[in-house]
Amino acid sequence: MYDEEDLSLLDIEEELESPLDKIEPITAESEIPKPDPDEMLALLDNPQPQKRMLAARAFCDIEDSRATPILIRLLNDNCPLVRVSASYGIGRNPSADAVEPLITQLYRDWNGYVRKGVVWALGNCRDRRCLAPLADALRTDISAVRLWSASALAQMAGVSYESVVGAIPPLIEALVQDSVGAVRSNSAWSIGQLCKELPSNIVYATAIDALIQAFAEDKDLGVREDAKASLLGVGDPRGLQLIETLEQEGWF
Repeated sequence: MYDEEDLSLLDIEEELESPLDKIEPITAESEIPKPDPDEMLALLDNPQPQKRMLAARAFCDIEDSRATPILIRLLNDNCPLVRVSASYGIGRNPSADAVEPLITQLYRDWNGYVRKGVVWALGNCRDRRCLAPLADALRTDISAVRLWSASALAQMAGVSYESVVGAIPPLIEALVQDSVGAVRSNSAWSIGQLCKELPSNIVYATAIDALIQAFAEDKDLGVREDAKASLLGVGDPRGLQLIETLEQEGWF
């Protein structure tokens, strides 16, 4: 179990924020030219950590497979700013070769911001090897990492049926037990995404039951709304009937 306070151990919270947190829709009027890939590739090996960080972050906007091997190496950088930026760069430029290094870093990195970036990257790798570490992070890590682990598990929908089945139990556990409403909300969303890939079997029925329970009983309005949205998105008859009944009876 990680300490919730490990996110405050550095006095650089603003710099360690996810570069994806502030992304806005790009319009014709606001579009900014992307950095030059060759220039950024050269900067990835710069001796100054600040320049390595900026170059790694540039690959959140640039898709270039040449950067991935260098970004993988930068997961071991001494500077956490570089490590977190490399994680996000890999997330935008995923590779099967990055999966094992990301898993290793998830288990050994002391910094929560780095682990947050790592779980996002693992989800984007869409690899069956990512399932167990993401599920483990959802159960044991700090809240910021659990939040992103819940979302990352939705990516198992693009991996295999077995991976979808494996992702459902930890998400149900988080939906029912996690102390943080945002984690429960993300778990409800991911369960809805995964249920769309399942036939009507026991795993599907158990997942729908968990969404119904969250919709009817969770103390957090946001969680109830996300559970409702997932039920509507899946279109399960039981869920739709319950939503209609409860709303007609004035529960919400």
